[in-house]
Amino acid sequence: MGETGRHKWFPFHHHRSASATSMPHPNPGETPTEFLCPITGFLMSDPVVVASGQTFERISVQVCRNLGFVPKLLDGIQPDLSTVIPNLAMKSTILSWCNRKKVEHPRPPDYSYVEGVVRTRMDTLPGSGIRVISKSEILPPLAENSSSRSRNSISSSNSLPVHNPRPVSHSMFSPSSSEVEYPNPNRIQNSFSTSDYSTYPPMSQEEEEIHNKLRSGDTIDHEQGLILLRKTTRSSENSRISLCTDRILSFLRTFIVSRYNIVQTNAAASLVNLSLEKQNKLKIVRSGFVPLLIDVLKSGSTEAQEHVIGALFSLAVEEENKMVIGVLGAVEPLLHALRSSDSERARQDAALALYHLSLIPNNRTRLVRAGAVPMMLSMVRSGESASRILLLLCNLAACSEGKGAMLDGNAVGILFGKLREGGGGGGGGDTEAARENCVGALLTLSIGNMRFRGLASEAGAEEILNEIVERVEGSGRLKEKAAKILQAMRGGEREFGEGAEAREWNRMLEASGLSRSQFQGSGGQKEGFAYSSQF
Repeated sequence: MGETGRHKWFPFHHHRSASATSMPHPNPGETPTEFLCPITGFLMSDPVVVASGQTFERISVQVCRNLGFVPKLLDGIQPDLSTVIPNLAMKSTILSWCNRKKVEHPRPPDYSYVEGVVRTRMDTLPGSGIRVISKSEILPPLAENSSSRSRNSISSSNSLPVHNPRPVSHSMFSPSSSEVEYPNPNRIQNSFSTSDYSTYPPMSQEEEEIHNKLRSGDTIDHEQGLILLRKTTRSSENSRISLCTDRILSFLRTFIVSRYNIVQTNAAASLVNLSLEKQNKLKIVRSGFVPLLIDVLKSGSTEAQEHVIGALFSLAVEEENKMVIGVLGAVEPLLHALRSSDSERARQDAALALYHLSLIPNNRTRLVRAGAVPMMLSMVRSGESASRILLLLCNLAACSEGKGAMLDGNAVGILFGKLREGGGGGGGGDTEAARENCVGALLTLSIGNMRFRGLASEAGAEEILNEIVERVEGSGRLKEKAAKILQAMRGGEREFGEGAEAREWNRMLEASGLSRSQFQGSGGQKEGFAYSSQF
């Protein structure tokens, strides 16, 4: 990361060919670097997110995978190209930028041109920090070759042809005997090695002790090493920072999808501990953990799933991770955990993870399209995790799709019904928090919406809101929000006309002390404001 906070990429695009001249070249000084493919240097026409979180032009990823080539970024990260997901938000943002700047929309680069760029970089392999991998390492091993692999190796569900049931770490990036050889003294029977460690910084005594156990071929040693890592990182901030190394993360990628429950559980718990440090959060996501965490969330052991949900919550706190986690498909399994998990802790952490993900507009849309609104309204009606669910509904109501789904789902009647009953919380402070979040959700629904007035009147809103405003007990913020809803209901067309949403939000935020969530609307369109209060 540079001083600007932007991710710096390895400059591949100095190669030129006839094909390159046919591509649109906007002024490089004006083009945001995140819009450019790190391999071609062109505006991306079909951006895709890879498993480790970076965005590339689709053809660039295809060429790299066909040639068995993995680029190395300036910060030392080697992206995991095993999975690609269309980055529709980035594509929409690029097209909007082109329209605004009167720049020609990007076209897909010519395959042969991209291949030329990649082959040029491959020719400079010795000094470039870029490794070539063999075809056999990208494709799953054939049955007749399986005897040459360790019995402890774990298959990958994220490799190009999805044939194997469980994912593996970055073994697809390991050097092959048929290609360029790299010394690697830390191989585990040719199974768990994921990179060349010879150029890494020397290990501390603490890391070496854990590393020696994890690199063993014995499952008992793996268990002991992971238990030691978990205990060491549980309470020591310094250990969480010093042990979040590429070597340790490499092993965790493998063990977090282990078939052994004890190994998987301790690997997941160790990752949660490492993720608690802010400086580790981005590194963990860029190391390709999100698809593995989602896989465990869908099919792992119960205890491992609980830890994985905690890890996703911790990683989602980091602003730069929110989009990646949403794009890679975490929303639906988190919703399933919120609704169905037997663990109260897992349900609470799932709600927290979804809350942080919902602070950006694209994830709010994903939640709505995944059926979150009727599910959450049902949970509010039954009193489950009411405070957190209501705060999530506040965020969903801040986007047009969420607001429409809530109004269609009788959210106004349900929420005023909960207020009439006393808030729907679990008692004590939780009840007060639930009441405040309930009123907050109603306030968000009321802003700039003509339907709200009629629905609120049918639900007996004025009587309920007047009682909240006039009673002695209750927080000032709760009364302020209730008063704002009454003002909106009585304010006539001005409260519901053009610009009403922005005016009302500005007044409410100034009065209540809440901060506005920073976001970028997809395609330049306004998506509303998300609650950013803390739980």
